Amino acid sequence: MAKKKEEKHGRKFTRHQLARWQQQKKRQRIFLILGIGVMAVVGGVIGGGWYRDEYRPMQEVVIKVNDTEFDMGYYVDTLKISGKLYQQIYGESQSFFYMQSVASQAVTAIEQRELIRQGAMALGIMVSDSEVSEELKKNDPPLGNDFRDLVRGDMLNRRLLDEYFEQEVPQFAEQRQIMAMFLESESQAAAVRERLEAGEDFAELAGELSLESLTVTEGGEAGWYLPDILSERLRLPVLEDYVFAAGVGVSGPLYDEARTKGVGYWLVKLVESDEDEQGELFNIQVMLLGSEEEAQDVIDRLGLGVGEDFAEIASELSQDTVSKEDGGDLGWLDPDEIAIPLRDFVLAAEPGALSEPIRDDAVVTKGGYWLLEVLDIEDSRQISESDRDFLKGRALDEWVSSLWDDPENVVESYLDDEKIAWAIDRAIGS
Repeated sequence: MAKKKEEKHGRKFTRHQLARWQQQKKRQRIFLILGIGVMAVVGGVIGGGWYRDEYRPMQEVVIKVNDTEFDMGYYVDTLKISGKLYQQIYGESQSFFYMQSVASQAVTAIEQRELIRQGAMALGIMVSDSEVSEELKKNDPPLGNDFRDLVRGDMLNRRLLDEYFEQEVPQFAEQRQIMAMFLESESQAAAVRERLEAGEDFAELAGELSLESLTVTEGGEAGWYLPDILSERLRLPVLEDYVFAAGVGVSGPLYDEARTKGVGYWLVKLVESDEDEQGELFNIQVMLLGSEEEAQDVIDRLGLGVGEDFAEIASELSQDTVSKEDGGDLGWLDPDEIAIPLRDFVLAAEPGALSEPIRDDAVVTKGGYWLLEVLDIEDSRQISESDRDFLKGRALDEWVSSLWDDPENVVESYLDDEKIAWAIDRAIGS
């Protein structure tokens, strides 16, 4: 038979002990409540600061395009994306500097993307979310969702070109077939024109003499062109003005002050020479001119001790940006510091001597003379694909400009310098 366990009786408290125990429990509950309260207050202070300093500013509307609003968070995200792109080019150490430069550009980009989206929607042209997702996957490596709006904007522009502006640009237009060469001086252009009139081949002379890269590689053949292409696409308004006002034949010399060429002519004056413990030193003045003819004219102006001042003419005509503002003065140079084309003259010259024109094929100068030949004229010729792409792009640009100019479109930015600085700080620090 199992042994019966003795029952244990619980400890009994006196009335005084019980009252004391209950008082301790009450104090513990009070301390617990106070502790929770203190933690709540501290958490509220910390959380309130975060809400005030970080969360709430991110929700603030900073850009508005008609009825579409963009908050600070969106602007910061746009800066982050720009930062990623610039880091790939310039490196992470330059983050702050390029962020400063792109901050205002990012505002314009956001506004313009939204204007285009709304304008395209009015034309019935849109890009769906699923299409954007597929496009993101095509990149190697795939792009993240933070690039969605950039990709959507690019897709929308392409769709506008293909579906809308394709219909706006004609397939046929008046065109002229031309050949061209670019020469350094009027006298050279006149001499070459005489050779052409004597029967020499335009293409051969262009390949030999032209100073403009396209006309050299194509042997003077500039192809078929329609109005605006020469002036806007190739930046040759001088050619366009002549070509579409002339008949078939060769032009006279046409001056173009803006076109650049890979040749120039130096005039050098040795002001003084000296010698120190390191060797010989030379104080020289220089000017860079666009043609041998111009350089010879300057020599005539300078005369032999009774002409105009070298520094004054250099300040007026020289195309050397380093020395122009100082009247061509390069200061004191040792032989190794003197440009190679000028060195032989300087080392052999006496103080006060002025050089003949020194040709330099390593410099770029502006200005020259065109000779053109209009070969043929067609009133309605099919436009090339490359020219149509240019015209469609121009039409898109003009359409976007019209969106900006439309008084019905209300574009507002509430960003000031302080908010932009705050956004840059968050974009870089994230």
